[in-house]
Amino acid sequence: MKKLFLFAYITLLYLVSCQHKPSPHAVTSTADFDKAYNFLTVNQDSAFYYFNKLVAESRDSLQVALAYTNMAMIQSDAGDYFGAQESLISSLRFLREGHLEHRPYQAQNFNELAITSIKLKNYDEAIDFCSQGLALTRDSSFQTTILNNQANAYRYKRNYRSALELYRKAITLTKNGSKAHARIQTNYAITKWLNKPVYNPVPELNKALYIRIAENDLWGQNSSYAHLADYYRIARPDSALIYANRMYQVARRLGSPDDEMEALQKLIALSPSSVSKQYFSRFNFLNDSLQTRRNAAKNQFALIRFNTEKHKADKLKLQKDNADQNSQIIKQWAIIVIIVIFAVAGGIIYRQHSRRKQAETEAKAQQQIQEYQLSTSKKIHDVVANGLYQVMTEIEHQPDLDKDLLATRIDVLYKQSRAISYNKPLELIHQDFHQEITDMLDSFSSPQTTFLTAGHNEQTWTGINISIFNEIKTILLELLINMKKHSQADRVVLKFQRDAQGLRIKYQDNGIGLPEPIPLGNGLTNTGNRIKAIHGSITFGTNNGGGLLIDISIPIV
Repeated sequence: MKKLFLFAYITLLYLVSCQHKPSPHAVTSTADFDKAYNFLTVNQDSAFYYFNKLVAESRDSLQVALAYTNMAMIQSDAGDYFGAQESLISSLRFLREGHLEHRPYQAQNFNELAITSIKLKNYDEAIDFCSQGLALTRDSSFQTTILNNQANAYRYKRNYRSALELYRKAITLTKNGSKAHARIQTNYAITKWLNKPVYNPVPELNKALYIRIAENDLWGQNSSYAHLADYYRIARPDSALIYANRMYQVARRLGSPDDEMEALQKLIALSPSSVSKQYFSRFNFLNDSLQTRRNAAKNQFALIRFNTEKHKADKLKLQKDNADQNSQIIKQWAIIVIIVIFAVAGGIIYRQHSRRKQAETEAKAQQQIQEYQLSTSKKIHDVVANGLYQVMTEIEHQPDLDKDLLATRIDVLYKQSRAISYNKPLELIHQDFHQEITDMLDSFSSPQTTFLTAGHNEQTWTGINISIFNEIKTILLELLINMKKHSQADRVVLKFQRDAQGLRIKYQDNGIGLPEPIPLGNGLTNTGNRIKAIHGSITFGTNNGGGLLIDISIPIV
């Protein structure tokens, strides 16, 4: 919570400065941005929700970066250190390297990455993050903070010599009598004691404690009492018990369950058994409730992100759907799109004809119009998406296809596309494998393209399970779509060979073939991945007379 106050203060100072000196990179104040900061110290779940909403909707890169940083601090306070690191790295992606106005926030992110790494006991990573943060800031007070964190990482690694060097450097940047001076002096003294157990750190620890009492720095007092209790634990356990009690009282005033549990651990070890039982009971209660609360917070953060992503995905899907929203107009939508495209093309053709008919003979103008029509038709065909292309193929060759069946097939296409994108096969219920392949080939057959098949009968598919068949059907569908869109073939031959080892499919057309080297676009890549997933193989070649030759081998277990 203390970190959230600090970062909110830094951000607000930046926003105020932007109001006095306009900058093209200033953060834009929006309703969600203001709500997020208003909730920051009141309701962290609500703050996280609005920051996450900014991430999903804002076009201001700096605003998105600040939202991610604040989300990370909320996650860190809730004990979700891995989630915090993920958010911090996302923030850095929206901050430009070398941009002076972004450097303070980059330094802040690297410092927070170091803190979370220390929490996760990844001390080498913490040291590296501190070095990156130091290179980005010229603020001596913030340099002091980063140096102190880097020294702490070395101390936890038990590299006391490096830690002491950094503490000495940091303490020269602080004002004597300040909170920062007291914090570093405390860490410096306790590290010297850890390095040399004969060293007495009490005078320095007490000096720092007096500063913290004078400044009413409860967090600092909590730290001082913890270190004094640790030092006196062996030599003077009665004094250690006094300081452990003081730490316990301050931790309760701060409402910090982590510090209260640390104090309780010291009290349990130092108190008589009759009293320690009460402390132990309190410790167990705090530990259980803290873990429950943190797990709930992690789940809540994940749920907020899931709902936001789902809303974003739904919104994108709605943008791609029909303006009319009725489930039964899918066919009408496709027809309307094609009518509009041809109307635009017809308008272009008409204007071309109007401009040229005065200077050219009617026969020459008509010939040019016909050539332009062919060119325009080809361009229209090239930009139609694979899914719409297949749907229109179904409509063209099966004009009596009812709306419900058409909607079902489009839904199947959508689910298959999602399955392919996640490299996961979609299990479907098939009644007649032979008939399904026949229907699919028929849907691509036309007066311009002749299909010849060999070895395709009911015995070809005997013993093949549904999942393998579904993959084979999808692979063939991808090849046929590529053929329709790219090959310019007018004859396609498919030969099926089935034996005890598996199924072999040979594809051959008289089209333009593939260039060398073969370009691995999305279609061929997905086809290769599917064949690999079912332990098959695929090879590409060229016919003697031109065209494409594909040999697919699939083992059947």
